[in-house]
Amino acid sequence: MSDTNYNSFHDTCMDYQPLEEVMAIYQRNSALTEDELFEMDETEFRARMRERSHHTLEIQLYANQYRGKKLSDKQADIAKKFLRVWDRRGLSHDLPEYKYVTFLVDSAEKLSKGEPVDLSPYKPHEVTEQMEEDFFTILYERRSVREFKDQDVPDEIINKILDAGLWAAHGCNIQSIRYLVVREKNEPGLFKGSDVPGGPVHLVICQDMRAYKANDFTPNRNRLLDAGAAGENIVLAAHAAGLEGVWLTFPNDEFCDRLRKKFDLPDYIRLVTYVDVGYGDQTPHPPLRLSVDEAVLGRL
Repeated sequence: MSDTNYNSFHDTCMDYQPLEEVMAIYQRNSALTEDELFEMDETEFRARMRERSHHTLEIQLYANQYRGKKLSDKQADIAKKFLRVWDRRGLSHDLPEYKYVTFLVDSAEKLSKGEPVDLSPYKPHEVTEQMEEDFFTILYERRSVREFKDQDVPDEIINKILDAGLWAAHGCNIQSIRYLVVREKNEPGLFKGSDVPGGPVHLVICQDMRAYKANDFTPNRNRLLDAGAAGENIVLAAHAAGLEGVWLTFPNDEFCDRLRKKFDLPDYIRLVTYVDVGYGDQTPHPPLRLSVDEAVLGRL
């Protein structure tokens, strides 16, 4: 293929908005009044609370704590505004956004007074050699398995796998990931049209696009990466939990429309991809990969 053909390719997924538009959106998001936040859809409100506390407090808090610097006593003002609206809306204090933003605000108040913020209780476990070995065993021995035993997968295992997907990295803490769970025996034929035999459990990775109103200058590639990160956690967690699976894509709109109709999904739910899981009944040869030397295009 000629260089001309290479250069003519334009990946629109990689497009960014002009800086002026991005800054205008950023300023508009920061200027939302408490009344506007109170009136908006709850899903959007909670996503905005996560995104605003991330960009206006979390990053600055951890940076200053690390360097032993005081924090401005105004730094938590936007997060405090969201907490006031949270109570005005009557939302539960047991929800994760409230707990985490409250922690950030309390920590910011300490740091603004020059008091230390102790993060040691949240330090991850030290990774032992055995833990490292186990992780890479899971990583390298995961396969795309397309044949399964006739054996039910307990809901407890399915939920553990789905939870792993929710703990994947997600841009700006928007948390757009949603799921559909379909057991083939309960709805035979719903997934007809796939290029592989249907697995016993279909885990559909969706995104609630209302969440991205909190950061609507996010390029489309970032949004797809959010779903991809969840998918990778899911296939690894499935293998770690004693299951096997295969990551699949929707072949056409008709396939997606069947799911939309079955679950009466609104337009703002985007169907991205799905993973079939179950107790594997096949041991494929590992599809060998490029070497690191071949894959690295440059080092500095």
